[in-house]
Amino acid sequence: MTQGKRISADIGDDALHAIRELGAAARAARSTAGEGQTAAAARLGVHVQTIGRIEAGEPGVAIGHVLGLLALYGIGVRLQQPEGG
Repeated sequence: MTQGKRISADIGDDALHAIRELGAAARAARSTAGEGQTAAAARLGVHVQTIGRIEAGEPGVAIGHVLGLLALYGIGVRLQQPEGG
């Protein structure tokens, strides 16, 4: 089991990888937009530490904050259903 801060459930490696990829995409988009973490936090209405946690790929961050940060920079996320499901 891999544990992140503030989370107690088992999370598979695929999910942890996806979380890290979302964080990296958020960081890249924010940097490309020329904004710092403080500006992103103010726009999203969260603490600057939350932006850092998202970008670090921490699994305990609320999904709404993650998706909200991505949306600020025009990134959408599409759910992919498992095959045969």
